[in-house]
Amino acid sequence: MKRFAVQMIDGSISSDWWKTIMEHFTNVGDTFEIRCWKEELSEIARASLYGAAIDDKNEVSIKGIVTKELLEELLTDNPEDKTIYNKMTSFFTVNIKNDLYDIWSEHYGTEMYLEIAAAKDIAFFEQVINQYSDQFSIGTL
Repeated sequence: MKRFAVQMIDGSISSDWWKTIMEHFTNVGDTFEIRCWKEELSEIARASLYGAAIDDKNEVSIKGIVTKELLEELLTDNPEDKTIYNKMTSFFTVNIKNDLYDIWSEHYGTEMYLEIAAAKDIAFFEQVINQYSDQFSIGTL
């Protein structure tokens, strides 16, 4: 098992890296949690199409099982609001879990934490993220 912490430091980078990682590590049938701020009504409505929403203090947590439709939405999402963050996704938090890895995509995808078990998946992640080494702070835990 290897753990990675990735913090985006270049606010102009495209979301290609995020989508490549999410496409590789997210599978239909994985469990997910999407967290949105309470005022993000359209994001809550979109995420609620795929899981059950639970009010959690200042946020809403939507949990469920990844479907083909949710995966497609994550991979085609192109947030328009980039005033505060160069958002990789419209959702504040996207967590994906299965038996081989856990992914925590935080702050609209500008931070990512991964726990990866298989050597081939570790190599894939390192190959992708190393292409962007100047745009990220990358650590192993």
